[in-house]
Amino acid sequence: MNDEVEANKQRSRRLTSDAALPVATDEMLRDALQRTRPYTVCILKATPAYQPPGPAREGWVADLIWEHGKRNYALYLAGLMRIVCPIGDGSGTTGVSIFDADPDEVGRIMRQDPGVKAGLFSYEIHATQTFPESTLASAVAATVSNERSDARPGRRRARVG
Repeated sequence: MNDEVEANKQRSRRLTSDAALPVATDEMLRDALQRTRPYTVCILKATPAYQPPGPAREGWVADLIWEHGKRNYALYLAGLMRIVCPIGDGSGTTGVSIFDADPDEVGRIMRQDPGVKAGLFSYEIHATQTFPESTLASAVAATVSNERSDARPGRRRARVG
């Protein structure tokens, strides 16, 4: 895992200059935009009732947030919450998620969230779109996964790079 993190940091440093980025032509962008599909972004915010992690957090709040996390994971496993990102930087935004559902459905889902129902969180919903192949899987993980899935007895796979 540490090797993967370090590889991503090095890649990020190499791409901080526009000159180091891959070429994207008008035609490439037009083609890519034809393949976008709708998603919904949800931004979770702390309310005044929210208690940040630490020794001052009451047990009932910790329990509720645990239930919130379990529900988020269930939504992820069901394929509804495609990406879930807790945020703990003290900014008042406590999470960002991307749903594979329309904004009305996401509103229904969020109204049932234990933390929302208890008044610990509020949320904003935004319709968006992105490329279906967008992912947070690292290039290293994708390469390993592809090598495993393509591995067949008696067949060699050419390595790139």
